[in-house]
Amino acid sequence: MSGLINYLSCGLLWLGMLVKAPDLIRHWRDPYLRVICVLLALAGACFFLGAPPTVGAVNRLSGVPNLAAPLTYASITAYSASSQVLIVYWRGGPHVHRTACRWIVAYTIVLVGIAVMFALGDTPVERRTDFDTYYATTPFTAEMIVLYLAGHLAAVSVTTVSSLRWARQVHGWLRAGLVTLGVGSLCGAGYSLTKLAAVVAGWFGRDWTKLGTTVSPAAAGLGAVLIVVGVLIPLAGPRLTQRRQARQTYARLEPLAHELDELLTRRALRLPRPRFSSPATRLVWRQTSIHNALGHLDAFFDRALYERTLEAAARTTGGAERAEATAWAAVVAAAVAEERTGDPDGTPTDALDRAPSTALLVPIADALTRSPLVAAARVRAGTTEGSTRA
Repeated sequence: MSGLINYLSCGLLWLGMLVKAPDLIRHWRDPYLRVICVLLALAGACFFLGAPPTVGAVNRLSGVPNLAAPLTYASITAYSASSQVLIVYWRGGPHVHRTACRWIVAYTIVLVGIAVMFALGDTPVERRTDFDTYYATTPFTAEMIVLYLAGHLAAVSVTTVSSLRWARQVHGWLRAGLVTLGVGSLCGAGYSLTKLAAVVAGWFGRDWTKLGTTVSPAAAGLGAVLIVVGVLIPLAGPRLTQRRQARQTYARLEPLAHELDELLTRRALRLPRPRFSSPATRLVWRQTSIHNALGHLDAFFDRALYERTLEAAARTTGGAERAEATAWAAVVAAAVAEERTGDPDGTPTDALDRAPSTALLVPIADALTRSPLVAAARVRAGTTEGSTRA
């Protein structure tokens, strides 16, 4: 189980980075995407370098006792800087680049301080899990520990406050992402606070090593899960919404598509059905097929039938939009029947005889009411009124 939490957290964060990698490749000039990928990469590196097996491997391969400690602290500091830069780009504003540069400069100074303090300190005994508390009273090394913890605590505190405060001003997926990010950063603050508490206890002769070796990793792991989810929610959420809306619209158009199916097949007006495609692609295919059919039925639209059905539907439904859609549904269904049996120049049959049944009107009207296709039908009626049959 040693290092399991670290490796699981690292894998989750790097998985999030891989999810965003295609977008970064397509839009590599976008600083926002670059910061997100850097943030996820550095957060994963923090957990990877902090895992006891990795600590032992780094120390053994380098030949320097505890070299893994400053490397881990450096990755945590860089992650802290990237989280601040992410918030800056997320919020935007007139001085985005200047503010981001200030954060980068500030944490670069912290990185230099960590390197200098480790070089001046003396850490001959390898400590894989309790380096912070073991060397809490060692000159220069203690300052290095406090420096990285203070830098991390400052970063997660600012991120928590900024995220939760901003979440009160927005809605939807962005708000959900900000709240999740804020809670994750709060868990990250728990990591720094428990580590600092264990270090300060060592200054007064108390042994709180368990606090830094059990509670801190758990808080950091939970924070990592929430942070990666919070970062990805505003990016993936709108796409999920679009896919759901496309599926719903596709299903609502099913009755209208079914009514036009025979015409589309007989007149070869429909493109081959796309396979293994997204809901949006399937929706475009269905809408295109319906548009093709309505265009072919232009000359068969009966204005008199439309007016009579509209008047009757207005009395029964009580809603203008619903009545209009019902009238168009009747016109479309009647046009399909007439196109199948004759042409607009032939002998007309009675319009009432051509009107579809109520069982057919309701689903088609529902599809038209919720679809932009009814607007296209209005345009067709306006442009072909002179050719419609009374």
